[in-house]
Amino acid sequence: MSSMNNNNGQMTSTQKLQLAFAGLTMIILIGMVGFMVLEDYNPADALYMTIITLSTVGFSEVSPLHVSGKIFVIFLIIFGVMFTGFVVTILGQVVMEGQFNEIYGRKKMERKITHMKNHYIIAGYGRVGRQVAIEFKKKNVPFVVIERDINSVPDLYKDSILFIQGEATEDETLRKAGIESAHTLVSTLPDEAQNVYLTLTARFMNKGLNIIARADYDDGIVKLKRAGANHVVTPHVLGGIRMAMATLRPNVVDFMHSTSLGESGLTIEEMRVPLNSSLQGKSLKDSNLKQDFGVTIIGVKKQHQEMIIAPGPDLILDADDIMVLIGHEDGLENISKSFG
Repeated sequence: MSSMNNNNGQMTSTQKLQLAFAGLTMIILIGMVGFMVLEDYNPADALYMTIITLSTVGFSEVSPLHVSGKIFVIFLIIFGVMFTGFVVTILGQVVMEGQFNEIYGRKKMERKITHMKNHYIIAGYGRVGRQVAIEFKKKNVPFVVIERDINSVPDLYKDSILFIQGEATEDETLRKAGIESAHTLVSTLPDEAQNVYLTLTARFMNKGLNIIARADYDDGIVKLKRAGANHVVTPHVLGGIRMAMATLRPNVVDFMHSTSLGESGLTIEEMRVPLNSSLQGKSLKDSNLKQDFGVTIIGVKKQHQEMIIAPGPDLILDADDIMVLIGHEDGLENISKSFG
C-alpha cells in the first residue's frame, strides 16, 4: 500500500497538506522557468511575475510581454488559479477535520469517563502524577486525570490517558471525573493548601472515597489527615530515607526496588480475604499459600488494627483481613483467581 495512504486507503491531513504545497511549489517553479525562457527575465523578476499572475492582483508587468509570453500567462492563470483553489480547499478541510476530530475525541472521552465506576482519579499531571499514571497503566487500573494546565493536554493525548481539563478543586470538575462513583482519589497537586482543600471537597462529595494525598511538610500530614485523607505521602521524605538507606544498606534498597517494580520476577501485592472463602478461619500455616502458590505472607492488617509485620504461623485469617504477599506474578495471579 502506498505510503501516502493510511490503513483505510485515505490520505491523512498532513499528507494532503504536503501534496498541496508540493503542487503549489511546482506551479511556481514552472512559472519562473517559463518567464525566464520566454521573456528572458532574471529569477527575481520571474518570481514576481509568477506570483502576481497566480494571485491575479493585476500589478503591471516587468516589461511588455511577447505573444508567447501572453499565451503562457493565460495557461498559467488557468491552471494556477485552479490549483490555488485546490490548496485553499485542502486547508479548509484540514482545519475543519482538526476541529471535528478534537470535538469528537473530547465527546468520546467524556462519554467513557461518564460510564466509569469504581475507578481512580489522579489530580495533577506533574512529575508525581505522571509517575502514578504510568504505574496505573502497567496494572491496567481504570483511571482519569484532572489537569488544569492546558500545556499538558498534548502529553495526555499522546499518552492515551483519559482526562478532564480544569481545576481539581472545583465541584463541577470533580463531578465530570466521576468523584461520586470513584474508588480512590490520588491528590498530587504541587500546592499543599490545594491538596488540603481538594481533600475536604472530595470527602464531602464521597464519604467512602479512599483519598491518598501528597504533603511537603510534617504539619501538612496532620492537616490532610484532619481533612479526611486516608493516606498521606511525603515524596521528599521518602526520597531522603531511600537515599540514606542506599548509602547504608544498598542491598536492601536494591531488593525493595526490584520487588516494587517487578524487575526480579518477584512482586509485592495485597489481597483481601473474601467472605466465606476457604481462607477464612484458617491459620497462616494451614492456608497452604506457600505450598500451593509459592507466595509468602509478610504482613496482615486486621480491621481497625495496625499492620502485623511478619505474622506468626498461628495467626488466624478473618474475612476482610488484608494480606500483604510477596511472590512471583503467576502465583499472585493464581491466588487472585482462586480466592478473588
